[in-house]
Amino acid sequence: MNTAKPISAGFRHFFVEIGELSLFAGRFFKETVKPPFEFRELLRQCYHMGNRSLTLVLVTGFIIGLVLTLQSRPTLVEFGAVSWMPDMVGISIVRELGPVITALVCAGRIASGIGAELGSMRVTEQIDAMEVSGTNPFKYLVVTRILATTLMLPLLVILGDAVALYGSALVENFKGDVSFQLYFNRVFDALEYGDLVPATIKSFFFGFAIGLVGCFKGYYSKKGTAGVGLAANTAVVFTSMLLFVIDFIAVFISDIFYEL
Repeated sequence: MNTAKPISAGFRHFFVEIGELSLFAGRFFKETVKPPFEFRELLRQCYHMGNRSLTLVLVTGFIIGLVLTLQSRPTLVEFGAVSWMPDMVGISIVRELGPVITALVCAGRIASGIGAELGSMRVTEQIDAMEVSGTNPFKYLVVTRILATTLMLPLLVILGDAVALYGSALVENFKGDVSFQLYFNRVFDALEYGDLVPATIKSFFFGFAIGLVGCFKGYYSKKGTAGVGLAANTAVVFTSMLLFVIDFIAVFISDIFYEL
């Protein structure tokens, strides 16, 4: 059985989709700076995406803090380094775990929702009706959602990090009798601008990727109602892969600056 042809077709489809996504991103940047500006819709989308994702992000962050501390504590106790727990947990969460896991949670919650919403509007011809009526559906539907995810994700990451650190402090207070004030003093002493700035910057890129892929999959959804589910599913998968790629690039660039 010849498997070369399906593999080549898969690669071709992948690169075609990357090219289409790049054109979609270019159109987004072009439409963003052109009036009119949909400020009211942007604020509505910010509230919709931030508020409805907040509980999930906080619960996830709290559990991350608990689990990371409970798993790490026995090893640190064995080596007599339990006093380094606040430093290790703080740097791990702020640098990497907080932004990445929050972005993955939001990819499942937000990207799938955008893909399903815009996909249903496409297959029911609501987007076509907006174009016929003279409204710019791309600016109203796509630009506002991508900007909302780009602006909201860093805020969700900050809140998720704070709750994760609180969960870790709770474990240390219960098991090691460490006061909350002492714990957070150690965390803030360990953190530097080199930890905070790259994590915050890549959070904006994570939010942009979530909104971009979700809107792209939904806006060009096909195959009727079955395409809506496909758009939501592929939006999550594609976004998750893209988040890891962005994270790798961000870490690679950060390491270069650290070496300098």
